[in-house]
This record gives sequence, C-alpha cells and structure tokens, in this order.
Amino acid sequence: MKNLLLTTTLTFALTVPAFAAGIHDGGHDDEHMAGHGHADMMQVGRPGTPAEASRTIEITMRETSDGEMIFEPDDLSFQPGETVRLRVHNAGEVDHEFVMDTHENNEEHRKLMQKFPEMEDDDPNAIRLAPGETGEIVWSFENAGKFQFACLIPGHMESGMHGPITVAENMAQAEVEYTTGTIKKIDAGAGKVTIMHGPLAKLDMPAMTMVFRADAAMIDSMSEGQEIEFVADRVEGKLTVTEIK
Repeated sequence: MKNLLLTTTLTFALTVPAFAAGIHDGGHDDEHMAGHGHADMMQVGRPGTPAEASRTIEITMRETSDGEMIFEPDDLSFQPGETVRLRVHNAGEVDHEFVMDTHENNEEHRKLMQKFPEMEDDDPNAIRLAPGETGEIVWSFENAGKFQFACLIPGHMESGMHGPITVAENMAQAEVEYTTGTIKKIDAGAGKVTIMHGPLAKLDMPAMTMVFRADAAMIDSMSEGQEIEFVADRVEGKLTVTEIK
C-alpha cells in the first residue's frame, strides 16, 4: 500500500508541471518552435541582445476616433538574420499587446484567448502594455518568410490590430530610406528634438531644420551635435522620428 501511494504521488508530481506549462504556453509548444538548435528559436526568429540590434523601430498602439484599433506603422520588413530593437508604446486608453508569429499560430492563440480572456503572455515574442506604457523587444529575424504582428486581446485583432511582417533579402533597404541629419537641440522634457536634415522623400519634405517628436528612450540615446541616420513619419499628426541608427 505504501509503495502504491509513493508511486501515485511521484506520478502526480511529475505530470502537474507539464500540464501547467501546456496551459501557460497557449499553444507555444514544440510544434510552435522551429527547433534550429536554439532554446528560444521560433519560426519568426529568436530573442536578440541589444548589442546585436542594428536599428530601432518605434511602434505605436492606439484607438482611433471612429472605433478602430491600430498599429503605427501597420507593416514591417526585415532581412533574414537582422536584429532590431522594437520599441512599443501604448498611446491608447486600454491595454494592448504586440505579438509576432506566423498567421496560423496567431490565429490559434487568438481563439485560445477568446476562451481564456484573462490569460496574459509571457513569451519573448510578445509584450502587453497598459495605457501610457512603453516596452521593448529585441528580436533576430532568422528565417525568410511571411509573418504577422497582432494584438490578440479579444476583439482587438478584429478591430484592425494586425499587420504583415516580411522577412526577405534586401527588403529592409528597399522599403526604408534613411535620411542623414545633425541633432541641433534636444528638449527631453517635451519629447522633442531639432534636427538639421536632408530631404525626407517619404514626407515630400526638402532639406531643412525641423522639430520632431521622439520617444523618451530614443532621446536618451541622442546628444546635441550628433550625426544620425533616421526615418521620420507622421504619428498621430505629429512629425516623429520612428527609426534611428
């Protein structure tokens, strides 16, 4: 009888952690991982280190006045093997998350979150932020292919919070044009930086000196007189530095 109880206890102790991990993963099991010799490797890539990052991309999550929920920018492109810092800011009034994965895995995960809306991700390819919060993911896009970023909180993806990730040779250079400039003034308190820059083709703007908005963490990496290469866009109607290298 004692042997039977001991065997039952050991069996239960060994099986419970595995079951708990399966529930927490929300489908992020062995099939979800690519298994290329790296413990955290997934089809969309793997966690990177800040020292590996070649550029920083600013991503904003918010709601619009007509009820949509959006990402800015709404598509991302990278080269195979490229490591980037994704700085994500929730400018909305409700929680949002940023999850990168295959379309199929995101759809699986979305359906699971509909059943368990209280579930929160703790995966390296995802970040969940409360209103006003900013966070970072440093990620290496190891594999060429078509992927997706999305907010999988129930109702958010259906309201427009998703976009494509394309990983292909020379894709990043073809779609992202950096402009050279010199930082003339920094107003960290106001989140503004004055840059004397060359032409901004995307904005149809000639060479001039202009004030841009920038994320606090990005401003921390800047200094007056610094020569930079950057990308700017209109974010919430404001000229904003979205990438820098």
